[in-house]
Amino acid sequence: MSSAEVIAYPLLFLAVFFESFLLVTFLSRPARESRGIRSLQATPRVAIIVPCWNEETTLAGTVESLLALDYPATQLSLILVNDGSTDATPTVVDRYASHPQITALHKENGGKYTAMNLGLAHAHDAEFVGFLDADSYVAPDALKEIIAAFSVPDVMAVTASMSIHEPRTFIQRMQYAEYTFAIMLRHILSSLNGLYVTPGPFSFYRREVFTKLGLFKHAYLAEDMEMAMRIQRAGHQIGNAMRARVYTKGPPTFPKLIKQRVRWTTGFLRNLLFEYRDLIGARHNRVLGSFVLPLAIVAIGGGILLFVVSGIDLIQQGWHAYTLAQVAPLSYAFAWRPFSWFYLPITMIILLGSVVITTTLTWMYLGKNLSRTPGRLVPNVVFYLALYWFVAPIWLIRSLSDVARGVATPWR
Repeated sequence: MSSAEVIAYPLLFLAVFFESFLLVTFLSRPARESRGIRSLQATPRVAIIVPCWNEETTLAGTVESLLALDYPATQLSLILVNDGSTDATPTVVDRYASHPQITALHKENGGKYTAMNLGLAHAHDAEFVGFLDADSYVAPDALKEIIAAFSVPDVMAVTASMSIHEPRTFIQRMQYAEYTFAIMLRHILSSLNGLYVTPGPFSFYRREVFTKLGLFKHAYLAEDMEMAMRIQRAGHQIGNAMRARVYTKGPPTFPKLIKQRVRWTTGFLRNLLFEYRDLIGARHNRVLGSFVLPLAIVAIGGGILLFVVSGIDLIQQGWHAYTLAQVAPLSYAFAWRPFSWFYLPITMIILLGSVVITTTLTWMYLGKNLSRTPGRLVPNVVFYLALYWFVAPIWLIRSLSDVARGVATPWR
């Protein structure tokens, strides 16, 4: 047995166990109830804050999608916060300053969390406060779905279902498939209060969260993750509105994707290990503390280890094939031979891997259809299967290295 197989077996068993856990939870009553149609009983006062920095090409589309929300205009206000942009973003912000629903604010560059906090200071009368990145767009019924999900009194935050807006490049198409799986994962874990991040695209909070727990922090450029962990530490719940659709611009190139994911992963590791270690094994939320967070750490370490060991094994096998070619005639190496199913190598690793891939693709299909996310899944799954296994370990290795060496992570 090769060293790669020694590592692959326990990781695959963990993956199968996790997929089985998702299936059981998906079929459970809490998950089924959360997928039910929620009727909106009231339309409380809502404020949506859009922090923006150098988003001149996307900001107008973001604002227009918010103005098109199916929600009473008298109960909805938008707060645009220009965080010291150096492009034409201030001009776009000022273009909407006269709109009766919009408050336009400008400040010196201080980071996204400072823009979010400035917006909160102007959301005085809102019962619920949401945030939307300035490169994202929402479906018209998304806000009603979000507010309806707050029907449970102890739900302090609600997340939406994100997908990639108009994927064009190979990297964006890979992300489209990845995001459909994340839709399902977020839905299932939310039924057990197992979420540890409230993403920037269209996550909402009860206004009282910021009164009780404080404002956003720098949080290693992962302020949405830190706030979610703070909510979990306080013993509250984070819900999910599966049919609240939001579309975000995915990084179009490999270098931009790596920068984004390094920021996300280092933010997770630093917030969890440096600030919220007490969440690991927490008794008040055993699903998050004893299952979700430990498994996330194992997935990072195991993914890196398997990638490195597999690479070493591949090099060794390549060298063995090269040395064999020096003594074997080329006519034998390239001779045509009839295919026989008898010689097809069926191993436990292949069987377990097939189960994991099949169930993952099933979750993608369900995530896309249950959330009513538009787009074609099958072509994008092809790019996911071809690229993700190679791309993900790169940002994981870079992230772990940056955390270990104390290297600061840039925003872009």
